[in-house]
Amino acid sequence: MFKYINKLFDKIKKSEKGQGMVEYALIIAFVAAIAIYALNGRLGNAVKTSFDNAESGVRSAADIANKDLSGSGGN
Repeated sequence: MFKYINKLFDKIKKSEKGQGMVEYALIIAFVAAIAIYALNGRLGNAVKTSFDNAESGVRSAADIANKDLSGSGGN
């Protein structure tokens, strides 16, 4: 079993395809690290806070617009 693995690693080292495989492995590791970071709630909390702030701003603008519309219609 170990001889087979060693032969496989030797083939990978000798061919340029091995370099591409390593690059893909690094990209996958990077994406996995970002996913783990996001799933642990750190990024999720930041996104949630941003959306909450945006929602608050939209609600404030809607309240102001509703007050302006209701106040000018009676005069």
